[in-house]
Amino acid sequence: MKHHIVTRVLKGILIAAAACVVLGFAVMLLWNALIPDILGAHVITYWQAVGLLVLSHLLFRGWGGWGRNGWRHDRWKHRFEEKLASMTPEEREKFKEEWRMRCGPSKEETK
Repeated sequence: MKHHIVTRVLKGILIAAAACVVLGFAVMLLWNALIPDILGAHVITYWQAVGLLVLSHLLFRGWGGWGRNGWRHDRWKHRFEEKLASMTPEEREKFKEEWRMRCGPSKEETK
């Protein structure tokens, strides 16, 4: 049983390392093929490309949690549903109407 877990972990590490290498080279090649001609920026190295990947991950995915399917989304959703459940039907309708005015009609309402 332990041998099976160790091999799975090693496979996961190898796959992650291979993905990092491939993505780093892909970013480097795409950057060097497009950005210097379009924006006049400098050519980048492999490690700068990996740094761009890490930076974009931090900027667009955040520091922790697992995004849409992780605990952050579930916690927010749970708190929002609790808040809606504690409202009276009149309060709920007023809340929905206020958000319709702020954000426009929902997709279901436009059909």
